Amino acid sequence: MSKAIVVGFNGSAGSNAALAWALERAARDKLPVIIVHAVDDRWMSPDFEYHRVVREAGMDLLQQAQASASGQAPDVEVDIELRHGSGGSVLREVSKEAAMIVVGGHDKHWLDGGPVTDRALQVVSASQCPVAVIPAKPGTGAKGVVVGVDGSEDSLQAVAFAAAEADLGGDELTVVLAFKSPARWVEKQLPSSGLAESMVEEDRIVLAESVAGLGDKYPDLTVHQRLETNTEPAKALINIAAEARLLVIGSRGRGAFSRTVLGSTAHAVLLQVPCPTIVTRVHRVKHGD
Repeated sequence: MSKAIVVGFNGSAGSNAALAWALERAARDKLPVIIVHAVDDRWMSPDFEYHRVVREAGMDLLQQAQASASGQAPDVEVDIELRHGSGGSVLREVSKEAAMIVVGGHDKHWLDGGPVTDRALQVVSASQCPVAVIPAKPGTGAKGVVVGVDGSEDSLQAVAFAAAEADLGGDELTVVLAFKSPARWVEKQLPSSGLAESMVEEDRIVLAESVAGLGDKYPDLTVHQRLETNTEPAKALINIAAEARLLVIGSRGRGAFSRTVLGSTAHAVLLQVPCPTIVTRVHRVKHGD
């Protein structure tokens, strides 16, 4: 059986946008969808009436979402699950068997009542599969796929994912490498030996190597390379992807400590997603596995 696309749902505008996006993708890829609602049970007990009321409300919400989904995408198999726990912990658990997790963005609240950015970051940090974060009001008529690179393993995985997405959707692919130049007072202390120029040239090479082989694998795919030499990576990606159909980023880059699960660029982008944004995941084998 195919792995499902899992949607975190609470009835908000963001989760409704996430559901609509997931259904469209599921129809394209012929995958089932599971709509999940989390009931935070930390302060509940089966001995209290409140527990039953919250469960019933959650099931009502899921059944309404399932009915809506059937109307939007009648050919997509849609199941519902009511789970106990925080939104982040529930979706972390289901990510082990999911094709993708999809959550809404730019809402005031999500799943268990916390800020959406906090919950989305929790899910992305802990997920074992790609996570899509969908704006509550995604743009219409958007075109193109944008991906951020820095030469790291995670960014190369993101490029591979983005290229496949762009080719399948008939989009052009824009590959972006950005870095912020040192502050002027720092720059004055650097030796005038062409260091800045060599750094730019090094990143041009990284950018070129990141797209190497795409032409052979996807001969009809148009690939653009953009090197932004004086812009924070997150800001560059947000600006360039403002009119894109999709933004793809790796979960962490070459500057992240090995123990971190979410890099600073991914973190900053998720706080202000410009369009549907997918964070890819590289599976790392732990010592002893």
